[in-house]
Amino acid sequence: MAITRLHFAQTDIGRKRSHNEDCYAADPALGLYVVCDGMGGGNAGEVASHMAIDAILAHVKAEAQRGSVAGRGTVNRNLSPLTNQLADAIRSANETVYRASWEQAKYAGMGTTVVAARLTERHVSVAHVGDSRLYLIRNGAIQTLTSDHSWVAEQVEKGYMTEEEAERSPRRNIVTRALGVESSVDIDLAEIPIANGDLLLLCSDGLTRGVRCRDILNTLEAPGDLCVKVQRLVSQANDAGGDDNITVLLVSVQESAAGRLWHRLAPHWLLNAS
Repeated sequence: MAITRLHFAQTDIGRKRSHNEDCYAADPALGLYVVCDGMGGGNAGEVASHMAIDAILAHVKAEAQRGSVAGRGTVNRNLSPLTNQLADAIRSANETVYRASWEQAKYAGMGTTVVAARLTERHVSVAHVGDSRLYLIRNGAIQTLTSDHSWVAEQVEKGYMTEEEAERSPRRNIVTRALGVESSVDIDLAEIPIANGDLLLLCSDGLTRGVRCRDILNTLEAPGDLCVKVQRLVSQANDAGGDDNITVLLVSVQESAAGRLWHRLAPHWLLNAS
């Protein structure tokens, strides 16, 4: 399937924070979309998220220029070369942030979440660390493609806490896995087939902390272009209190005009050829 990728993104400081520690990147040429949510004292969280984004983009671009698709680090044989390459990029970012936190005292202990999607003609590669999320919206339904690495998520999984209790917990901002905190990082990886009409939502927890999944779906299913939908989601998060920075990145997958033309012409061409 020849696809066209349209995207729109917005990051917002929210109503309670003094500065924005979120950062995002979108590179349609690479099919790469990333959201990071930094953490750390002073401006260290902001530094960590920007540093991670830069390192991921630089790694993927360098591999693309080399014409390489195979990962050079730890390889998961069950996943495609491009997914392994994305994992390599995130490991590289982890090393960059971790090294900076040790070399400069003002950045000690900084880290960042990361959620990344890389689109090809057939599937989306998913990589994430922390509690930033990726959703797939397809045929009027919404599916979470990532699982939060957070204290409350672990309590819910073990049956010690309900989803409602987790949403109200004062510990809901505690992540159990982050980029740059340790010298190595465990990355959750997946590959999902894509279809014409799919919508991907990457976001920081500033959105999901205040806006429920069903409300996100209702907003995305309502009339409006990507810009309008992103702005509505950011407004909803702020209306819910705006306790954290908010980043929303939407990617729409549409079959290209050339692809649609081929599907219309191919049956006639095959008939004539026979």
